[in-house]
Amino acid sequence: MDYEVKADALDAAFDTVEVPPIVANRPALSGARSEDPARAAFIDGYVRRGTDVELKSFSGTTGPDGGFAVPREIDGNIDALLKAASPIRQIANVVRVGSAGYRKLVTQNGVASGWASETQARPETGTPTFNEVVPSFGDLYANPAATQAMLDDAAFDVEGWLAAEIAAEFAKAEGTAFVSGSGTNRPKGFLTGTPVITGDAGRAFGVLQYVPTGAAGAFATNPQDKLVDLVHTLRAPYRQGAAWVMNSATLAAIRKFKTTDGAFLFQPGLVAGQPNTLLGYPVIEAEDMPDIAANSLSIAFGNFKAGYLIAERAETTVLRDPFTNKPFVNFYATKRVGGSVSNSEAIKLLKFSAS
Repeated sequence: MDYEVKADALDAAFDTVEVPPIVANRPALSGARSEDPARAAFIDGYVRRGTDVELKSFSGTTGPDGGFAVPREIDGNIDALLKAASPIRQIANVVRVGSAGYRKLVTQNGVASGWASETQARPETGTPTFNEVVPSFGDLYANPAATQAMLDDAAFDVEGWLAAEIAAEFAKAEGTAFVSGSGTNRPKGFLTGTPVITGDAGRAFGVLQYVPTGAAGAFATNPQDKLVDLVHTLRAPYRQGAAWVMNSATLAAIRKFKTTDGAFLFQPGLVAGQPNTLLGYPVIEAEDMPDIAANSLSIAFGNFKAGYLIAERAETTVLRDPFTNKPFVNFYATKRVGGSVSNSEAIKLLKFSAS
């Protein structure tokens, strides 16, 4: 009997105990997306409604007068779209810098070396010649606009629209600058300057070499031979990773060239992700390259990863302006970008001239 009383008392005691609910600590599903507070503050607060109270705690740049740096996720989307739309950016060396005073030292003709036995003294080698590469910087800007009704529409993909608009405008502007920019408040293009016919050993640093076609504004006889000459003007170490750069009009003429046995020099990429090739090297279409004309530099061939440097600030800044262009809301986006030739031995040009 005592056992029954004790059992009833024990059951009553357990009934009074409150057990906290068990929360399953499961990993997020592969398709799930956690909301970034900085992204939400930027898109839902600043872009849609113009409120910057929450954004100030996340952004490290200036206040409303200077705009705010876009969150990393959105900046990454802009960079991805920009790379896809900007042909030279796809093949050049792109570095992110913290200030506009970026400089790079490169050696001319490499560093001297020598051989010695295990116990032999190591004499001092020759001092290499260093050259300083200073990219020319400028503020790249875009100013897309939207109506407030578009921004208030919850179904409107503001993030995708803003990233696409900024990337499209940036790609058009920098595409021209990387090819033929003057170097004044913008990048210096690789066609800017006066190339010479002199080889690598006798040419000044920073000056590109060209190969003449043998006829003004056209190819001479056996045009495929000039393309082969251009390829082998580039030294073997640079040919690993080299590519052709030309516009679509020039490429249309090149695609018709055949070998003596009737095979086309140009080979289209038939598999997704496989590039079009010319003499075994990828072809990049850059519409800012000049058309074929007398003395034009319409074709470039080289290792642009080694030969052309693009330096840019780490973030894109956006300023919301609902007052200047009513009833539209303007988004003034800026990014500091620079560029210049970093190794003049790594890029060769084909000049449509007699000599």
